[in-house]
Amino acid sequence: MAERLTWKEIKEKYPHQWVGMTDVEWKAPDNPNVKTAVVKYTDKDMNELLELKLKEPDLYSLYTTPDDEPFVGFAWVVRNAKHNSKST
Repeated sequence: MAERLTWKEIKEKYPHQWVGMTDVEWKAPDNPNVKTAVVKYTDKDMNELLELKLKEPDLYSLYTTPDDEPFVGFAWVVRNAKHNSKST
């Protein structure tokens, strides 16, 4: 069975990459910050994870940008997915 990790542990174990997570525990209701999760995918890029999200509704994807760098994560992915779907 996959290991549950904190967001800090995920960032340390999988630096500078997209991760696909399941069984996400959020810091608070309606708060997009991950408290803990089970990492399911680490070998996929953003587009591959968006494709998987269509088949796996409980899959959440984030980029593991360290705290001292600008955040690129879920909101950015959703915005770009909407933009890309309009251009096709």
